Amino acid sequence: MIIKSDPDTIRSYFEDSSNLKGGFADEVVYPEEIEEMSLFLEECSKKRIPVTVSGGGTGTTGSRIPFGGAVISTERLNKIIHISKQDSSCVVQAGVLAEDVRKACEREGLFYTSHPTETTASIGGTVATNASGARSFKYGSTRRYVKRLKMVLSNGEILEIKRGQHTLTKKDSRLVLAGGSKLEIPLPAYRMPEVKNSAGYFVKDEMDAIDLFIGQEGTLSIVIEIELGLVRRPEKIFSLFVFFKQEESAWNFTQDVRKHAKSHSDNSSNLDILSIEYFDSNALRILRDVGANIPGGRSAAIFLEEVTANESSPALWERLISKHNASMDDTWVAMNESESDKFTKLRHLLPEAVNDIVRQRGSQKLSTDIAVPEKNAHEMFSYYRDVFRTNIIEHAIFGHIGENHLHINLFPKSEGEMPYAKKICLDFVKKGVSLGGTVSAEHGIGKTKHEYLEVMYGKEAILEMAMLKKSLDASLILGLDNIFPKEYLGI
Repeated sequence: MIIKSDPDTIRSYFEDSSNLKGGFADEVVYPEEIEEMSLFLEECSKKRIPVTVSGGGTGTTGSRIPFGGAVISTERLNKIIHISKQDSSCVVQAGVLAEDVRKACEREGLFYTSHPTETTASIGGTVATNASGARSFKYGSTRRYVKRLKMVLSNGEILEIKRGQHTLTKKDSRLVLAGGSKLEIPLPAYRMPEVKNSAGYFVKDEMDAIDLFIGQEGTLSIVIEIELGLVRRPEKIFSLFVFFKQEESAWNFTQDVRKHAKSHSDNSSNLDILSIEYFDSNALRILRDVGANIPGGRSAAIFLEEVTANESSPALWERLISKHNASMDDTWVAMNESESDKFTKLRHLLPEAVNDIVRQRGSQKLSTDIAVPEKNAHEMFSYYRDVFRTNIIEHAIFGHIGENHLHINLFPKSEGEMPYAKKICLDFVKKGVSLGGTVSAEHGIGKTKHEYLEVMYGKEAILEMAMLKKSLDASLILGLDNIFPKEYLGI
């Protein structure tokens, strides 16, 4: 195991896409084997040395930024151990890049379903936040595909859990480890919203124990090895960009597309939709600014991906586009795989450009990750629009409109605008929660969104989360200040 303590190396771990400032640590360690990780954590536990795990550094909430102690980097745990066509699965280490897994699986005719925007995101990071990405409209979040986890607890004990192996209930939440020891895990009483969710610990009665460790943001264990379920690679992905003169037309178009999607109907003639993504006029402007040839005079765009268009698809797309006040002249269609890849890269270019704006201004990233139930989506979207009609602040809206999940990014131009922008974000969070939504659908809470989690669940629920953490991390060293402030732990 390599240990580095020179300031320049350590400093490189004090940043991610959140642009959170003030990180500090004593050393960075690079384990190459699980046994090394185990021994190191055992020593840290005895000495009460805080430990922050670092993956690809693409997170948006400051989870990997340390405030004391040691950083454990997973970048040398980067092996693709096994890909099985027979079982439609792969076994990988936590530090492997999601993009590398995708390419390796596709060479075997298989498909890794998670599709994070950042090509340098690690698999461990996607598990840590239960990430979803653009194609979760069809495939759902990471949780659905995690079959097995191997990880290390804060005391150095190695824990391996397979899906279906352990069930936790409110009456019996004991977890029996390989050596025979038992952990009593007090399950909180809060109820999660019925939307895709990455806010706080996954908890419900009669839950699979493996789900507790997906989306835990490095606070309960450090994941080393992951077995993932895969699907068969689509033969062809058909994609298109549709540009609209009115944003409401784009919203209504999305609702219509959802009605024709296979995920909403068993009709075999319907559309097999992978993703439905939204861009407002400001998002389109940012894409123009970085060189994309976006047509002018458009208030919104929808990007869609469909698996192997059936014979009726072209005519159906033309009818839907025309019905919602756009035209084929306002539509880009990818006719081959190369053009489809260009569209996907354009979709991924936007969050990268947004992060560049935040870095250039030197401020902390201000963004929301709210998802609401389908029945309340129009009210939520209208609320965004109405707020920005009366609050003049630079912003961009984009994201997974097919799942009623949009990202609002605010760009305050000065320190004086920062409190104003934070209040707008908090108002959005309160509105989303009032409509039965989540404050984090895919990015987690990290160190920057504690207040949002409190709005969603309340202080009592967060105290319950703290008790759960103590049951698995008795020395209180893992991922401090991730999900909730360490003050809830009494430290």
